[in-house]
Amino acid sequence: MVRAETRGLDALGALRARIVSGELPAGARLPSELELAAMQGSSRGVVRSALAALARQGLIESRRGAGWFVQSAQTQGFDRMRSFTQWAQGRGRASGGRIVSREVRRATPREARLLGIGTGVDVLCTVRVRTLEERDVMVERSTWAPWVVAHVERMPNDVLSTTSSLARAGIVITHGNHRIEAVSASSDDARLLGVRRSSPMLQVRRETYAANGRPVECGEDRYVPHTISFEAQAAGAAELPETG
Repeated sequence: MVRAETRGLDALGALRARIVSGELPAGARLPSELELAAMQGSSRGVVRSALAALARQGLIESRRGAGWFVQSAQTQGFDRMRSFTQWAQGRGRASGGRIVSREVRRATPREARLLGIGTGVDVLCTVRVRTLEERDVMVERSTWAPWVVAHVERMPNDVLSTTSSLARAGIVITHGNHRIEAVSASSDDARLLGVRRSSPMLQVRRETYAANGRPVECGEDRYVPHTISFEAQAAGAAELPETG
C-alpha cells in the first residue's frame, strides 16, 4: 500500500512538473492512463488517482471520449508576490493592458480601513483591462493610497506593469492579501471584456503592501472564465483532534 502511494506521488509530481514548466503546454493531450502507468511503472488505478489530483488543482481536465488534456487556464500561485505581468512573463506569455478610466473621489469606509486613511480623504481609482496574447481576459479595478497617487498619475494609459513602475520609483510591493470568489459579470464587465452580462467570472479581491508596511492599493480583479486558475500551498502538519 505504501509503495502504491509512493508511486502515486511520483506520478503526480512528474506530471505536475512537466505542466508547470511548460513542457506540456495548455491544450496538450496527455498519454492514456495505460501509457502513463507503463511509463511510471505503476498501476492504472494509481495513475487515475494522480490525474484526479491534478484535475482538482486545475492543471488538467478530462474530455469525454478524448482523454486528459492540460487545462487551458494557466495557474497562478500565491507562494510569492507576483504581479499579473510578472506571472505572464514567467509563463512565456505576452501580456498587456490599458487604463480605461481614472477617477479621484472620497474613500469609502471600507477603502479607508484597508488603506489606513480617513473617509474624507481623496483616493485615485483606476480601471484597467488586461490582456494575454492580445486577448482581453481581466478587468482590474484599483484604489490607490494617497501616498502613491502622484506616481500612478504619471503612468501612461498603456503602462505594461504598474508594479514595476512603482518599483522604479522606490515603492516595492512585497506582500498582499487575496480573497477568491465566483461572481457574475456586471454591465461594465460585459462591455469591457466582451462577455455576456451575468456570465460567471472569477474575482480576486486584493490588498497590497510596500516593503515599509504601508498599504499601496486595494481592489479587485475579474477574470474571464477558463483563462487562469489559482493555487495555494499550505505548510505544516494538520492538527489532530485530541482523543479521550
